[in-house]
Amino acid sequence: MKKRLFTPGPTPVPENVMLRMAAPIIHHRNPEFMEILTRVHEDLKYLFRTTQPVVVLSCSGTGGMEATISSLFKQGDKVITVNAGKFGERWGELVRIFTGNCIEEKVAWGSAIQPERLAELLKEHPDAKGVCLTHSETSTGTAADIQTLTALIREQSDALVLVDGITAVGAHEFHFDDWGVDICITGSQKGLMMPPGLALVAVSERAQDIIKGQRMTQYYLSLKHALKAHAGDDTPFTPAVSLVIGLDEALQMIKAEGIENIWKRHESLADACRQGCNALGMKLFSNSPSFAVTPVWLPEGVKWSAFNKALKNSNGITVAAGQDDYKDKIFRISHLGFYDELDMLTVIGGIERALKEINFPFEIGAGVSAVQKAFLGN
Repeated sequence: MKKRLFTPGPTPVPENVMLRMAAPIIHHRNPEFMEILTRVHEDLKYLFRTTQPVVVLSCSGTGGMEATISSLFKQGDKVITVNAGKFGERWGELVRIFTGNCIEEKVAWGSAIQPERLAELLKEHPDAKGVCLTHSETSTGTAADIQTLTALIREQSDALVLVDGITAVGAHEFHFDDWGVDICITGSQKGLMMPPGLALVAVSERAQDIIKGQRMTQYYLSLKHALKAHAGDDTPFTPAVSLVIGLDEALQMIKAEGIENIWKRHESLADACRQGCNALGMKLFSNSPSFAVTPVWLPEGVKWSAFNKALKNSNGITVAAGQDDYKDKIFRISHLGFYDELDMLTVIGGIERALKEINFPFEIGAGVSAVQKAFLGN
């Protein structure tokens, strides 16, 4: 049985990317690798829509988040974090460790913070040094309006704007420079169509100036070290050589398709997936849906264990479970990265087969038909 991955990280890796990574290893300080790294640095600017440096760290996206907080702030610095899910919660955990002064705004799962509420927070805390946002909250499949929120922060505060773009970059429209973002982080195993192991961190000129003046509290996960090496198209420590080589290939694919086309493709896939789920009588979880992942309420009477077993064992399809309070209540379908229209027909068709196996009543073909109409109607 062919296995098909529909999780929001890791996501499927194209064969040509895997083949590049399978080539004989090369040394990271020789001209061959330095040429690749120089090209990767330049192409990451295209991905993030920036002229500023995007550093490559050998760690997960969470490592990029930790490097950001530890490199920008010191003990006592006040930082506002928006917790609208598991990964917004992570911003708060990091701030509490490294500054001890976290103003955490909790938002109901499945919702995004409203600009009016953020404006109130900025007025209540004019001394905030930073605001941590999540563009696409993976745990809830919810997207925040980063353009509007960033503009609001820049109008009302000197706080740095820090964005977790881990499942947003490559799926949602994003303009690092034009929107005035100071930090944006993504991970290799998301929209970049790579295995896990790299964090990519875009750093504004304003953030660079602050980092240069800070006393380092980190060594390996230090943006000061990373930026200094980046200036010479190098890395401060041994990089994940094979992953960087694979990233070079993935970025060539992204440039060939065109970032605007990629944004449109993700929006189209997400819309069709949601229509397919609705046609099967399943309710969507988020009221501000992401283009990266679609969370769906399990139908009444359907147990996650039985549904997941039927989906995986009988159909070879892996989706993501719900987290925390929503474990066994929702499941999440990814359309982030290396997916096309036929993949959405496949996953909805597999869901139909799994529902039939566990004797859930629905009109056979309704979900697949809705997906097909979504694509062919466009």
